[in-house]
Amino acid sequence: MVTKDHDNPGSINVTMNENQNILQNILISAGGNNLLLCDLVYNEKIIDVIPKSEKVIEWNDIREKEQLNNLLKEFVKADESKTFLLLIPGAIDSHVHFDTPGFEFREDFDHASKAAASGGVTTVIDMPCTSIPPVTTIENFQTKLNSLRGRSIIDYAFWGGVSGKNFDEHEVKKNIIELSEAGVAGFKVYMISGMDSFTDLSERQMEIAARVIEKTGKPMAVHAEDKELIHAREIKFKNANRNDWKAYCDSRDARTEAVAIDKLIAIVRKVNCTTHVVHLSSLMGLEQIKKAKSSKLPITTETCPHYLHFTQKDFENEKIRNFLKTAPPVKCEKDMAALWKGLIDGLILFVATDHAGCNPAEEKSANNFWEIYGGIPGVEHRVPFLFSEGFLKDKFTLQKTIELLTINLAEYFRLNGKGVIKPGFDADFCLIDLWNSQKVESANMKCKGKYTPFEGTTFNAVINQTYLRGRKIYDLNEPVSDNYNYGKFITVK
Repeated sequence: MVTKDHDNPGSINVTMNENQNILQNILISAGGNNLLLCDLVYNEKIIDVIPKSEKVIEWNDIREKEQLNNLLKEFVKADESKTFLLLIPGAIDSHVHFDTPGFEFREDFDHASKAAASGGVTTVIDMPCTSIPPVTTIENFQTKLNSLRGRSIIDYAFWGGVSGKNFDEHEVKKNIIELSEAGVAGFKVYMISGMDSFTDLSERQMEIAARVIEKTGKPMAVHAEDKELIHAREIKFKNANRNDWKAYCDSRDARTEAVAIDKLIAIVRKVNCTTHVVHLSSLMGLEQIKKAKSSKLPITTETCPHYLHFTQKDFENEKIRNFLKTAPPVKCEKDMAALWKGLIDGLILFVATDHAGCNPAEEKSANNFWEIYGGIPGVEHRVPFLFSEGFLKDKFTLQKTIELLTINLAEYFRLNGKGVIKPGFDADFCLIDLWNSQKVESANMKCKGKYTPFEGTTFNAVINQTYLRGRKIYDLNEPVSDNYNYGKFITVK
């Protein structure tokens, strides 16, 4: 439910003529916690950003709704919209599993792209492993591209992948080069995988792949948990009939992440491939990232909202226990605190979701925790979460929040025309109400599998509208015609 100010119902005044639209009285970041009140002129591209005044507004002066309305009255004409919302570049989520084609009984691009739009996300980079066939060859790439025609409300890019299945050095080299030329954003590999169709790589295989990937100039994204440690523990626990959540978490503890990243560092020292550790979950893992940074190695990392909000104590809550299962699992208070600090200090480059849904009645209901599907559908909650729990709780500035959701991702993945509110860039943006709140209710989710461990959590930030290349693709207050032909594939060169 959304709490509303009845004198300010949340409508945005959009003035239109033949060639351009104007959004009136929106707030944009002016760096740090400063804002400017502006009008935005756009068509498919941003045409102009027109300040209403040269006066820079400090966030603390408008933190309360009454402060906001009183301060901004002087800038606004009587016939103009008085709905002051924050406008940020359309959010980018670089780690999603939208499952088309092949695993659509769990999720599909139609539902997931609509969910993304409702979460302020205008561009995603879809993982190669949860497609059938996986995006490991140019032929499979084309199959996926053809499957997505007319099925996305938002723009999308692809990760390519390197699987250990039928690993042939000559073929791997050929596939990486062809996929890079076709425009994938990077290459995903696993140090441990639970998928028969996309298996993990040995350290030798990863070094071979990294040498080729390095030549493309694109990143290698790594699921970094140590296979040897995890398998030994799994066997031990299963032999002891330990089928509980704690056995699962203990088998994939912080050490498994740290050991894997340490092995990865040794590979990167040899090949100097730009390498990105996905979904970082622990203090020990972060210490390894810090070690790599101190050695000037090209290793970056991300984390996800669930690692910033939940700990293993939350597995004691039977209502969300199964919904919270993912790999790696969430850790402890010290790990959660370290990840927040890693974001603040710049050791963690951005926040992604690892969006991976399923049918919860079928795959999140087993009593044996080993058998429960590991995945959380998070694409519609990341932006309000980070504003509510990061910015509004003074963990970091407004500008930093925007960087973690958009700017850093656009720069890292070379998504030209995305991630910035400047003339000439795509008119991708979302409008956020920082003066209202919204309770997470799974029944209202747009993705296919309607479940979340955030069930019942209140975020003090609400996505009001989302635009992609000038077209409104989501509106909180009124239905928007779904145009699944509008989202397009982004080639990364």
